[in-house]
Amino acid sequence: MRAALIRKVHVGARQLGIDTETRHLMQIAATGKQSLSDMTEEDLKAVLKVLSNKGFKASKGKRPAAPRADLRYAHKLWSMLGEAGALREPGRKGLNAFVRARFGASWGSVPADIDMLTEWAQIRDVIDALKAMCIRAGVEVEKK
Repeated sequence: MRAALIRKVHVGARQLGIDTETRHLMQIAATGKQSLSDMTEEDLKAVLKVLSNKGFKASKGKRPAAPRADLRYAHKLWSMLGEAGALREPGRKGLNAFVRARFGASWGSVPADIDMLTEWAQIRDVIDALKAMCIRAGVEVEKK
C-alpha cells in the first residue's frame, strides 16, 4: 500500500508540474518529513490531500471493458471464481497467468493479455475451462 501511495505522490507532482525541491518543501509543510520513504501511510495520504487541493486528480486505474462480449464473459467467470475464494490470484493478472499456464503449450503462443485473443475457438476454450472450474468450485454458472 505504501509503494502505491508513493507512486501516486510522484504522479501527482509530475501532473501538476511540481519539481523535486518544491515537492520536498510541500511534504515538510504537510508532515514535517522531507522523504517519502520516512512517511507512514497517514503521512502519504496527507501529502496526497495537499496535491489534490492543488488540482491533482488520480485516475481510477480501471481498464476499459473487454472489446468482445465473449471476452467479457471470461472475465465475469474469473471474477465469480475469485468471489467464491477458488483462486489464489483473482485479478486480471491471475486470469492472464491461468491462460498462459493452461493453453500456452497447446496453442504454441499466448498473448500477453486475454483481451488480445481474437480467435473464437481459443476464447471458447478459455470459457469452457473456466466453466469447468466453476462447476468444480460449486459456483453456479448461467445456462446459455
